[in-house]
Amino acid sequence: MAKKILIAQGVLIGAAVLGILVREYPGLVREIRMWRMARLRD
Repeated sequence: MAKKILIAQGVLIGAAVLGILVREYPGLVREIRMWRMARLRD
């Protein structure tokens, strides 16, 4: 029983993290691109 609860919690946390990543993805890509450009200039 406890194992099932742990698995369910893991799935929920995984889904939440995935949802946040999907929602924030365009902003993250823009940030990484800007950071790489800034680094190239040095």
